[in-house]
Amino acid sequence: MRIARYTTGEDPTFGVIEGEPGREVVLEIQGDPMYQAVVFTGNRVPLEDVRLLAPIIPRSKVIGIGKNYADHAAEMGSEPPAEPLMFLIPNTAVVGPGDPVVMPRQSSNVHYEGELAVVIGRICKDISPEQVKDVVYGYTCANDVTARDLQKADGQWARAKGFDTFCPLGPWIQTELDTSDLSLVTRLDGEVVQDGTTGDMIHDVATLVSWASQAFTLLPGDVILTGTPAGVGPVETGQRVEVEIEGIGTLSNPFLRRG
Repeated sequence: MRIARYTTGEDPTFGVIEGEPGREVVLEIQGDPMYQAVVFTGNRVPLEDVRLLAPIIPRSKVIGIGKNYADHAAEMGSEPPAEPLMFLIPNTAVVGPGDPVVMPRQSSNVHYEGELAVVIGRICKDISPEQVKDVVYGYTCANDVTARDLQKADGQWARAKGFDTFCPLGPWIQTELDTSDLSLVTRLDGEVVQDGTTGDMIHDVATLVSWASQAFTLLPGDVILTGTPAGVGPVETGQRVEVEIEGIGTLSNPFLRRG
């Protein structure tokens, strides 16, 4: 299923997306499907008549994975780490489809990073890769926005990747997906700048979720970003970045500069 969080001008609600591209409808469901079975209310609305929101606002944490594609590590001038490189992003960085990414005054070199995001559905700790399929709720698109100059200056990544609006997620959560070899394409104002596949990940989804669970208790709604392929680069005020992942959809956000 494609689970969306959306509004029609009132309180946010959840729904299931059905239909062919250009003719999708949202079937409203009761409550939060992360914590209860999907029960339809009977209300339905054309997708074009709703505003999609971030499909999940993590109550606990977003876990980022650095340099998980060899070609990206190479373009950053380093070797891939032998083990998954993890960092934390505050949940205040999360925004949804169409929301502006606000570039801060402190940085003059903000980059896009298109990524596959994993949404955790069950509390877990110290799980094996074989158990990961039982704790994953689904997958969505992410843009791990990075203030590259601050990343270099600070020597650690919390500020560079943690500004408000720096973690767009969406457009919805796909609950069933084979992530072994998915096309991942990022566009800047319509031009392809990243063209990769999840098959090129150094550490696959099962390895990453298991590895994260060795360090942190993973809670329902936690999000794990799985790394970005080569092709990252700067964004200027007024530009738009789209992250399209096969089997999920397209996440699109404009970039603005704080005045």
